[in-house]
Amino acid sequence: MALLMPFEKEEYLARMKKVKDSMSSRGIDVLLVTDPANMCYLAGYNAWSFYVHQVLVVTLDDEQPTFIGRYMDAFCGALKTTWLDASHVRWYSDDYVQNTEKHPFDFVAGVLKDMGAGKKTIAVEMDSYYFTATCYESLKNGLPEAKIVNGNLLVNWVRIIKSPKEIELMKRAAKIVEKAMQTAIESLEPGSRQCDVAANIYNSLIKGTDEFGGDYPSIVPLLPSGDTSGAPHLTWTDERYSTGTIVMIEIAGCHQRYHSPMARTVSIGKPDDKVKRVAEITVEGLNAALNTVKPGVTCEEVELAWRKVLKKYGFEKESRIGYSMGLNYPPDWGEHTASLRPGDKTVLQPNMTFHCIPGMYFDDFGVSISEAFRVTENGCETLANFPRQLFIK
Repeated sequence: MALLMPFEKEEYLARMKKVKDSMSSRGIDVLLVTDPANMCYLAGYNAWSFYVHQVLVVTLDDEQPTFIGRYMDAFCGALKTTWLDASHVRWYSDDYVQNTEKHPFDFVAGVLKDMGAGKKTIAVEMDSYYFTATCYESLKNGLPEAKIVNGNLLVNWVRIIKSPKEIELMKRAAKIVEKAMQTAIESLEPGSRQCDVAANIYNSLIKGTDEFGGDYPSIVPLLPSGDTSGAPHLTWTDERYSTGTIVMIEIAGCHQRYHSPMARTVSIGKPDDKVKRVAEITVEGLNAALNTVKPGVTCEEVELAWRKVLKKYGFEKESRIGYSMGLNYPPDWGEHTASLRPGDKTVLQPNMTFHCIPGMYFDDFGVSISEAFRVTENGCETLANFPRQLFIK
């Protein structure tokens, strides 16, 4: 087995069984996995090759999935770093890459025919960032007798309950984000450049701890500030911070592709009373949500605990307050499954992991204070240990 893999083969086999059980229950013969997080989850493949087309083929009658990708990625990457044997690694030539006359999924269709899947029910990840309309059209043209159906999020829902080893990796990521958040707060001074603060954060995230290094997070440091601090997904510029500026920081530690996100808010100088009040309400609501978490509770019940706190103070929040997360690649560390919001009746189970981020966003400022947590046997455990407050520099 490849030395770079963080899990034993038995864990990958157990994951495959769960996926195939789900396929079978939905009448799916073949599943084409294009989300790199799902590919990593099932095969252990971890590379920045998802900018070209690649796929993992899962069938009901084969213990191993089959990797199909560009030659340099398949032969030099998948074959040497995954638990797959040589007969389960296929590659297309480089002239398929970004060629308007032919497409990698033309090649994939040919492989599926060779595998005897030309007339079977084939599921694809319809809403994956990495499965394009051209991929779909190429499959349809190459496999006219196959039934192509939507298998989106099938693997994601299997991933939602983490193994003990996965939890261990996420706790390492949490140690990394603790250090990086402290670095961010220490870097925020009047006159410091936003880009320098971002650079310091990146340095801390990648260096990790003395015991283990960091990986690149799936999302860049989010650093909205000042009048736009209520726009949570802004990044940074080369402008300098001034006294009186509110800065929201959302980052994640990442270790072997497993994330532990965290958000905190910093006031450079004394904040307005309204900022302090919103921060206090945010922490109270976050605590109420976390105190509600336990097996058997639904996602919407967790959000309701937060919403009751807001209502008490005359506030409302339009967006969800959290989501399932863990293993992922750019552009998102979320798993796209369960959300902490009204109407989501997903029942919490031990070793589900979420990022609870009840950010409060206004026209002229924002406050975001969050926690990543796992569901335990009788409650919840936050992954990181960092003061839950508004920081004043």
